[in-house]
Amino acid sequence: MGKLKILVVDDESRMRKLVKDFLVKKDFEVLEAGDGEEAVDLFFQEKDIALIILDVMMPKMDGWQVCREIRSHSKVPIIMLTAKGDERDELLGFELGVDEYISKPFSPKILVARVEAILRRSGMGDQEDVMELGGIVLNKTAHMVTVDGKGIDLSYKEFELLTYFMENQGIALSREKILNHVWNYDYFGDARTIDTHVKKLRSKMGEKGEYIKTIWGMGYKFEVVS
Repeated sequence: MGKLKILVVDDESRMRKLVKDFLVKKDFEVLEAGDGEEAVDLFFQEKDIALIILDVMMPKMDGWQVCREIRSHSKVPIIMLTAKGDERDELLGFELGVDEYISKPFSPKILVARVEAILRRSGMGDQEDVMELGGIVLNKTAHMVTVDGKGIDLSYKEFELLTYFMENQGIALSREKILNHVWNYDYFGDARTIDTHVKKLRSKMGEKGEYIKTIWGMGYKFEVVS
């Protein structure tokens, strides 16, 4: 299965870039439109867009018009972004068939979590949610990990760390890269926190902990030994 396509529609390029960066990190393909007309054209041109993130206030065609146009042809999930906290806007959005409604300013992480939840509900996210490598099965949806069929109890950060390692199997990852990806931008501290988490993760994985190789002076690499 290829990457799921998400259309981000906002007349502010900074906002589009911010949302795009977070979605690309989660392995989505992102298409951008700077106004309503461009959004409608792109939607009908592409055919296989899985979800639309749509701003209300835009030139040429506002978000409501875009929503009406697309809803007359498709039930694609739509998340509406608005700068207003107006209840009437929200009600209008739901009447038009908007799936989720988020007021600006918002946390990009929360937006991505909503995207993933909507795609799971619509049955599109399921295939992406389970990874299996060398006897380790990681289920992103259920937030569960089993090693040789036996469940292991991981903290949130340990789970995120193992996910990142498995997604980058065989690739050398610097501590800086790991910090940026797993701890995102909300962590200011010492890269040694990674070493502590890796140590705990290895210990919980038992023999499979050997899959996490230390690259001296750089970071780590997850490699399944056959």
